[in-house]
Amino acid sequence: MTDGFGLGNLPYGVFSIAGDAPRVGVRFGDEVLDLAATLGDPIFATPSLNPFMAQGRARWTEVRERITDILGNGHQATLHPLGAVRLHMPFEVADYVDFYASEEHATNLGRMFRPDSAPLLPNWKHLPVGYHGRSGTVVPSGTGIVRPTGQRKPPDQETPGFGPSRRLDVEVEVGFVVGAPSPLGEPVPTSAFADHVFGVCLVNDWSARDIQAWEYVPLGPFLGKSFATSISPWIVPLDALAGARVPTPAQDPQPLPYLREEEPWGLDLSLALRLNGHTVSRPPYAAMYWSPAQMLAHMTANGASLRTGDLYASGTVSGPSPDQRGSFIELAWGGQDPLKLPDGSTRTFLEDGDEVTISGSWGDVSLGEVTGRVLPPRR
Repeated sequence: MTDGFGLGNLPYGVFSIAGDAPRVGVRFGDEVLDLAATLGDPIFATPSLNPFMAQGRARWTEVRERITDILGNGHQATLHPLGAVRLHMPFEVADYVDFYASEEHATNLGRMFRPDSAPLLPNWKHLPVGYHGRSGTVVPSGTGIVRPTGQRKPPDQETPGFGPSRRLDVEVEVGFVVGAPSPLGEPVPTSAFADHVFGVCLVNDWSARDIQAWEYVPLGPFLGKSFATSISPWIVPLDALAGARVPTPAQDPQPLPYLREEEPWGLDLSLALRLNGHTVSRPPYAAMYWSPAQMLAHMTANGASLRTGDLYASGTVSGPSPDQRGSFIELAWGGQDPLKLPDGSTRTFLEDGDEVTISGSWGDVSLGEVTGRVLPPRR
């Protein structure tokens, strides 16, 4: 049984066994292939995917073909039971950028925050809106998330106060990991997406909505976002998702030339959000308005360079129906419609002790899971 981690997937991660140094591996079913031991290549004996990712697409293809041959034809390989290894951060994050690419999510928040205006701001359908996040607080799945503290100003108070966030939220997202860098001053076109992006992971961009609401005007997200972003331990290569490619929804008005795609890079991924083991939402990634190739082109349109280990994420994935919303601010509609759980409890936002898990797949290719538990604030 490969359970989403068969020969068609072969995602990369970093693992260790008790007493040994972390190194690069590939998940195959419920085992981890030790690449350094199997291929005899010291680049995989390092505690990060970055050196391998920096080698570029031709090398990525070559290694994937060798791994497929070894595992598919029963050649000698060093495999470890998944339960016997410890998983680590799979790569060193260089820069982190988060987009806002779901029309449904942006529309929902616009309706909540600007009920008397158009839900989408004028620029939204002309460019992929995003913000530059904090790479140092990107953490691996399983890391506890300490409830952040900051300034908050509820509508019924004249002045702000300072304390733990009362509106802690999650965002179901898909992340894209850059392998091959680009020179400063040279934009990356949509057609070069697959030459630079190594693979895909799951992302939970934790959000303190009350801190964010007070600080984000006029410059945008800052402390309400920068305290933690969780990623899944396995990076699924783009080649494993070739069959998942679909066109984005119709884009009207037509994007400017630098954002147009000759071939579509929408992805038909199925996502799920669980709270304390109960599935509360199933957001469809195929509904995302902007594709990852368009996000990459916009991110570099001003000449900004790419570095190996850059991570950019899609922003919250939400679909058209209430059970497809990828954040609690949408699921509970800003706190006005509490979410009812099977045990009889309700949630508007996260409570201490809550555990959130995001999972994803395309067909029989699994993206794995990213999990985090909310810890009390540190006083």
